Formats: sequence, C-alpha cells, structure tokens
Amino acid sequence: MEIVISIVAKASENLVGPIFHPFTFCRSYKTNFEKLKNEVGNLKNARDSVQHKVDDSRNNGDGILPNVAEWLISAHRLINEVGELIGYKENSNNRCLKGLCPNLKTRYQLSKKAVREVNAIVELLGKGRFDSVSFRTIPEEPWLKSTQGFVHFQSRKCTLKEILDALSNRKFNMIGVYGMGGVGKTTLVKEVGRKAKENKLFEKVISAHVSRTPQIKKIQEEIAEKMGLRLVEEIETVRAGRLYERLKVEKKILIILDDIWGSLDLEAIGIPLADDNSGREAWSLFTKTTGDCIENDELRSVAKDIVKECAGLPIAIVPVARALRNKRLCEWKDALLELRRPSLRNFSGTLEVAYKSIELSYSHLNGEELKSTFLLIRYAFISCVEDVLFSGMGLGLFQNINTLEEARDRAHTLVENLKKSCLLLDGNTSEWFSMHDVVRDVAISIATRDQHVFVVENEVAPQINWPDKERLKVCRTISLRRCNISELPQEFECPQLKYLTIDNDPSLRIPDNLFSGMIGLRVLDFTKMHLLALPSSLGLLQSLQTLSLDDCQLGDIAIIGDLKKLEILTLRGSNMQKLVEEIGRLTQLRLLDLSNCSKLKVIPANVISSLSRIEELYIGESPIEWVKVEGIDGERRNASLHELNHLSKLTSLEILIQDAKTLPRDLSFFKMLRRYRISIGYDWWSGGRSYGTCRIFRLKLTNGANICLNEGHIMQLKGIEDLSLDGLIDMKNVLFGSDREGFPKLKRLQIEDNGNVSCVVDTMDCTPARTAFPLLESLFLKDLSNLEKICRGPLTAESFCKLKNIRVRKCDKLKNVFPVVIVRALQQLQSIEVSSCQNMEVIFAAERGDESSNNNGTEVIELTQLRTLELRSLPQLTSFCTGDLHFEKENLCLPVRAGTSSLGCGTGLK
Repeated sequence: MEIVISIVAKASENLVGPIFHPFTFCRSYKTNFEKLKNEVGNLKNARDSVQHKVDDSRNNGDGILPNVAEWLISAHRLINEVGELIGYKENSNNRCLKGLCPNLKTRYQLSKKAVREVNAIVELLGKGRFDSVSFRTIPEEPWLKSTQGFVHFQSRKCTLKEILDALSNRKFNMIGVYGMGGVGKTTLVKEVGRKAKENKLFEKVISAHVSRTPQIKKIQEEIAEKMGLRLVEEIETVRAGRLYERLKVEKKILIILDDIWGSLDLEAIGIPLADDNSGREAWSLFTKTTGDCIENDELRSVAKDIVKECAGLPIAIVPVARALRNKRLCEWKDALLELRRPSLRNFSGTLEVAYKSIELSYSHLNGEELKSTFLLIRYAFISCVEDVLFSGMGLGLFQNINTLEEARDRAHTLVENLKKSCLLLDGNTSEWFSMHDVVRDVAISIATRDQHVFVVENEVAPQINWPDKERLKVCRTISLRRCNISELPQEFECPQLKYLTIDNDPSLRIPDNLFSGMIGLRVLDFTKMHLLALPSSLGLLQSLQTLSLDDCQLGDIAIIGDLKKLEILTLRGSNMQKLVEEIGRLTQLRLLDLSNCSKLKVIPANVISSLSRIEELYIGESPIEWVKVEGIDGERRNASLHELNHLSKLTSLEILIQDAKTLPRDLSFFKMLRRYRISIGYDWWSGGRSYGTCRIFRLKLTNGANICLNEGHIMQLKGIEDLSLDGLIDMKNVLFGSDREGFPKLKRLQIEDNGNVSCVVDTMDCTPARTAFPLLESLFLKDLSNLEKICRGPLTAESFCKLKNIRVRKCDKLKNVFPVVIVRALQQLQSIEVSSCQNMEVIFAAERGDESSNNNGTEVIELTQLRTLELRSLPQLTSFCTGDLHFEKENLCLPVRAGTSSLGCGTGLK
C-alpha cells in the first residue's frame, strides 16, 4: 500500500510541476514585459553613454579598445532584438475564443522570451562598466597614404629604385639624397617612405624637418611625438638619451630628416648609428662625381684632403669634384690650398665651407663668358634661357655671335655647362632652371666683390641704403627685386652702370632725369610698373641694347624711337592699345616681343616692314586687327600681314591671326621660319609661350575662308611639330602622295570639324612603302564625318612608332582605328580613347593580306606601356581587336563608361 501511495505522489509531483511553470510565465506576462522595457531603457542609456565616450575619443584621434567596440555591437544587437520582441507582442493576437479568453500559449512564449532577454541585458550591463574606452594612437603621417604630387619621370624612377635598393641593403644605415632646392628631393623621399612601408622594409616610417637653422629640441620633439614618446626633460642631452634608448628598441624604423642645409649632429638629437660612415660616404660621392681620373696615390691623397675640407657637405663636394675632374695634380694642389685659406667674406661654419667650395668651382669655370653668365643669372634673378639671351645680348657677353639663333644656342650651351658644374639645377623643361640658395648667396658675394653689383631683394622698407657716391661711380649693376620703395634718388651718377632692373610696387615714380648720369647703360628692365610717360632722359641712352617693359602700364612711349642702337625690345603683357609709329625708327632692332598684350589691336602701317633687321617677332596673344592689302584704296591705318615679306632676316615668329581672310596670297616669309607658333582663325591664343615645341601651326577656317593645304601656305612651313586643322580645309588626306614630303617631324596632330577628309594617311599610289609620322606622339581626330580610314596603303615599320596617345571622337564612317600591322609598332602607346563613332566595329583590325588574318587570330601583340583605355558610345563594336592583344594589367585602367556597347572590355583583349 505504501508503495502505491509513493508512486501516486511522485506522479502528482511530476504532473503539477510542468503545469505550474507555464502558468507562472502566463501570470507574469505583463510584469515581465514591463521589466524588459525598464532594463532595455537602462541598456540604451548605458550604450549612449559609452558611445559618447567613444565618439569623443575618436574625435581626439584615439583608438577604441576592442572589448568596448564588441560591447557596443552586442548592445546594438540586443536593443534591436528587444525592440522587435516588444513590437511583436503589441501587434500579435494574444486572445482566443473570439477575444473572450487570453491566448495562453502565445503569452507563455512571449513572456519566456522577455525573461530571457532581461537576463541577457543584466549580464551585458555588468560587462559595460569600463574604466577607459580608448587608447592613445600614433597616427601615420598623411603623406604615407597619398601619392599625390609624385610624378613618375624616368630619372626619378631610377633614383627611387636606387634608394630602395640601398634601404634593403643591411650594410647601409644612413643614406643621403642631395640636390639643389626645388628639384623635388622632399617629394622623392616621401615616395621612398611610402614604398618602404608598403614593401614592409620598415615597420615605422617617420619624418622630421631640420631647416637652415636646426633646433635640436624641436627635431627631438617631432621624432618623439611621432613614436608616441613624451619628452618631459628640458636638457637636450637628457632628451637625446631618452630618445636614443627608445629608438634602440625599435626593430625596423626609417627616419627621414628633410631640409638639411649643413652638417647635423645625429648623436646630439639622439639618433643611434651603427658606425660613423660619413667619411666613407663623402669619399664615395666625390669619386662618383670626378669619375675615374683619380689614378695615382699622390692624387688620391690630395683628393682625400679636399673631401675633408668639404666637411661632408654635398653642396660643397659636388661642385668641387666637377670642377677638378680631369685636371692636373698641380691644379688639385692649388684647389686644396684655396680651400684651406681663410675666407675673406662674412661666412662661418658650414656656410664658409660651402662658400669656399662653390667659389673654387666658379673659378674653374671655362672662360669669362661662362663666369659672367653665372653671375648674371644670380644678380638679374633669371630663371629661363630666354632671359639669359635678352640680357646676355644686351651686355655683349656672347662672343663671336652673328645671329639671335646663334646667341640662343650659346645661351642654352652656357646654361647646360653651369648645370653640369652643379651651379644650376634643372627646371621643368630645358628652358627653365634654378639656383640653390647657398649658391645664390655665394654668387652675389662674388658679383658684389668683382663686378661692383648692388642688389636689393624683398625689401619692405620705404627707403634703401644706397651706396655712397664713390661706390655708385664704379657700380656696374643695380638690381632691385620686389622692393616696396617709395622713391628713387633724383639723380644717379653711375657712369659705369651697364645693367639696371627694377621690379617694384607700381606706385613707384621714376624721376625724369634718372638716366642722365648713366648714359652708358646697355640693359634696362622695368617690370610691373606704372609708366604713364617714360622719362625724357631715356633718350640719352644711346648705348642701350635691350629694353624690357614687361607687364607695365604704359602711356606715351614715343621716346623709345630715339634709341637708335636698340636691338631687343620686349613689351610683354603691357596695356597698350596701339603701337607707336616711332618704333619703326628702330632700324637696328633684332627682336620685338609684343606677346600677351591683350588690348593691342593697332600696329600702324609700315612700322613692321621698317624693321628690316628683325630676326624674331612675337605677337602671340595680341589681337591685332590685320588688314587685307588687296583691293583696298587709300591710305591704310593698320598693318597688313604682307609686310612680313619685307623682313628678310625673320627666322622666329609667334602670331595670332584671328581672321583667315586677311592672309595674302604671297606669304613667302614662311619658307625662312625656323621657329614659329602661328594661330590662324582662332579668337584666342591657346596657352602661353611654348618652349618644348618650337614649330606649331594651328588653322581654323570659318565663314567661307578657304586655304588650299596641298599648294598653299602650310607646305612652306618645314619641320612642323604641332599641327591643328579645324574646319573645311581643302584636303582629302594629310600625308600626301609620292611627290610630297609630308610632316616627318610632327609630334602632335589634331584634325576636327572637317567633312572632306576621308583618310589621314593615303599611300596607295606610293612605291616603295612610305614612312608616316615617325615622331608623332599624339593623334586627335574629331567630327570628321567622311573619315573612312586613318591609314590606307603600304607603310614602313617606323610609321607611328612614337605614338603615345590616340583620341577619336564622332567619326561615324570609321570602322576601325588602326590595322594590326600598324599596332605592332605602337610599343609606346599609353592611352586610347574612342567615343561616339556610330559604325566602329573593331578598334584594331587585321586586313586582307595581313599575316594575323591568316593565323586564326592567335598572334599576341604586347602593348606594355598602355595605361588607359576608354571606349564610349560605340553601338556597333563587336570586338576590340583581331587576334590577341596583351597588356600589363598592373597599371592599366579600363573604364567602361555609360553608353559603352555590350562588348565590355572587348573580345580579343587580355
């Protein structure tokens, strides 16, 4: 009986438990959800509080602790889950029997989930009590993440690779990059830092700015902060010790010290080095610059002593090494003596070493012509070859020169020789250059001492401390650059003065008798000044050879006609509306520059034809209203282009001819031009003075004007390098038949808006095959409605071999760009753009008889330089090429723009 009772009791217990537990969830249904709402509110408050701290930390540049970030993610997820649960509870049907009774099953499930979420919230709140949410970060310098500003010139690529190779060599722990200011050293070493970090050569890359006057504390602070090290000490040696210990524990760190002007004590900063190899590096730089001329032991001994005297400074080592290359032992010994002799100038320390070294290099320049040019560039603030020409001709520096073209070549040669001597550095083009600040200081010191030069630069004081009367009497040059002076002395007594330049505030007034005491002046240069009337004493300057009034506000300049010996006159950028007739009296004038005179419209008739000795004429960017000679009765008020035929010595011309109808039938002077930039039919002048390309012809025909290309003006211009043809020019193709030379020196060709051209190159009647455009680099074809082929007929392998850029737009009859036989020669091609050509079927096509059309399209043509391919709005395009075309994919950008055909990247494109 007891056994039976026990069994019944146990069964009752097992039945009551499961029934009672769900009932509890149902009974606490509202309470559980109210508790859930309260707890989720607490979680939201906690989350918002932590999020605010995180946001503040991020705003301060701090990193967020991983457990904090994970907690916020969990909090966001849990809050969203609770929100969904509460929303489901409010929208679900919790009653049954037509709403008469609560739905116990649904309430049980929801209540149970609410309890589970409450427990999860309580647990998460317990984990969300953070003492700190962030940690201090050491951000990378912005330039480590950007390649902006680095231009991949070939010379820079070689230098970049050389430095990276040296960084990979464990034998080196210090590398020097030297060069004149402005050549891009900072940009280069930043790219080195980026590549070194990218290639994992170093774990950390930091930089510090040194400057001309190094401040050790500032350098220490910059390095320390970028490593996350706080230097609280004030004594430099203690700070150096702390920085040293920190750097020693770094595994692989690259420190870039920029803008070093002289010797720098790395130990004083706290930068550890494995050994002192500065002497070895200085010797290596010296021998690399001198070449293999250091042969015997005696010369080697002298050379090492010279390197020591240069104190390891590249700015001193390189010019000296260049100056002594291939010189005799006695000259080396004399140079060493000069370096050891105390300087008589006010230089000390590093500047004294640099001064003596640069002066030594100057003294070894070959000839007075080169030395004078070096000093001229400094005191005249010259940075381009053209200004060397203007001033050098005026001063008579160039020896045995008969023409301006010869003088221009000489100026180029002198500048190149100064670059080779490391006294000048390269500019953006061969026409431009600059000079290191230290070299400038030395040059002006030499010029002041040897040539009695007086130079003032960037002076803001209203008065200048002029030299005394005795010094002015022997002064040969006065050069005032960006000086905000209010007035000049009423009279200069400078009988030896040959060169005067003033670049000053426009408000400066020039005394009328300024030139009465300097009648031997040969070069006068006023820039950006208001000259409502030129001083009457200007007429006394009967020895003046060069007069430059660039960017000046000019009034009456008729007195210039009295300067009978003037050979060079430049009025660039002036506000003239009419050129004075008196200019026609300058019968010795060899160069006239009226470029960029945007208001100049009138040149009186017969002024130009009177300048019978003119060799170079520049009227670009000046909208002269040329008149047409034929059919005009009466006296002409303005010049005609026919006058240019009277200039038998003219070899260089820049001119804007807005109305093509003013062109006379006879333009025989075209045949004599060697340098030209001619723009016909345009209302504007595209760009400034072009130095890289010196033979440019641009023609636009509108309003019924017509020029016969085959028989007319253009074929008289030999050696065209840049040709633009716009409008209905009478031609069928650009490269003519066998009796024509074509344009073998052309580098850029642009043809647009022409319905006559059916082919750019047509050699169908030529035997043997012709070479088309062997030097062409850019080809641009646009709006040629009748163009069927770019090339037709046999061509040699040298055709188009230098082509880099192709752009073809709106040529609706064109079905392909080039035959594959031409593509084989396009090894320098970098960019292809083809757009809005309605019948374009294939970019590169194999033609009948071509080998690639007989080998089932398996030929692989490599265009390894191609970087950009753009195909847009080509509805008939079915394949990119016939055969296989291979590109280097790493640097190739293939934009598939809106409106591109369904081809995508193109069949046959690898």
